Amino acid sequence: MRLAVIGGTGVDARRLFGDTKPLSVETPYGSVVLQEAQHESGKKVFFLARHGAGHSVPPHRINYRANAWALRELGVEAVLATAAVGALRRQIQPGDLVVIDSFIDLTSGRPSTFFDGEDGRVVHTDMTEPYCPILRQAVLAAGGDLPVRIHSTGCYVCTNGPRYETPAEVAAFAMLGGDVVGMTGVPEVVLIRELGLCYATIALVTNLGAGLSSDLLKHDDVVRTMQASGDLVCKLLRDVIDSLQISNCSVCRLPGST
Repeated sequence: MRLAVIGGTGVDARRLFGDTKPLSVETPYGSVVLQEAQHESGKKVFFLARHGAGHSVPPHRINYRANAWALRELGVEAVLATAAVGALRRQIQPGDLVVIDSFIDLTSGRPSTFFDGEDGRVVHTDMTEPYCPILRQAVLAAGGDLPVRIHSTGCYVCTNGPRYETPAEVAAFAMLGGDVVGMTGVPEVVLIRELGLCYATIALVTNLGAGLSSDLLKHDDVVRTMQASGDLVCKLLRDVIDSLQISNCSVCRLPGST
C-alpha cells in the first residue's frame, strides 16, 4: 500500500522521516516536486510540502489539482494531511488536535474540480463523508496515548487567505457550525475525493480566532506553535502509517455519479 503525507506549516519531510529523496511528477496541471521516504515498517511514503520549498506558495496560489493528480500518478491509496488552524470556539485551545470530519467552503477563484465538463461528462461527487472514516479512526486510535487533547470531530471552515479573519467573521463562522478555520483544506479534500483516494486531515490548533483573544495574530507565532508541536504530530503520523491497513473503503473509492 502506498501512502502520502501532505505537510502544512511546520511539518517537513526530514523531521518526519529522516532521509528522503526528491522526485518530480509531471501532471496535466503542472509539475509537482515531492520527497520519497521509507517508513520503518517498510511502507513507501511520499511527502508533499503543500506550500512548496521554504513555505513559498501562499494558500490561494497552491496548485491543488496538480498536487492531487501527482499522488494518484504515484499509485497512492491513502493521504494523511496536516493543517495549522485557528479555533472558532474557546472549548478548542491552542495545542489541541482536531480530526476533521466536515468542512464549509468559503473560498473563491480556486480551480476546485477535475470535472469541468470539457469531456462532455457532468459528475457530481458525494460529500456526505468528505474525510475517510477508516483513516480518521486510525488517527484517533494512534493518538489515544499521546499527551495531547484530540477532538474526534470538527468542522473546518476554509477561507481564501492569505489574510487572517476579522472578529465578525470568526463569530459568523462559529454560528454556521464551524469549529476551526484555515486556508488550505479546500479544494484539496474535494479533489482527492474526486480521484478516489482515502484522505484525512489532522488539524493542529495554533491560535484562537480573532476576537476570542486579545492578542494580535502573527504568522510567526503560528509557525512557532506548529514547530513546538511538530514532534508530537510527526509521531502521530508515523504511528498511523505503521498501523494503517486500507481495504475496500466503500466511502472513498466510489467515483462520482453522473
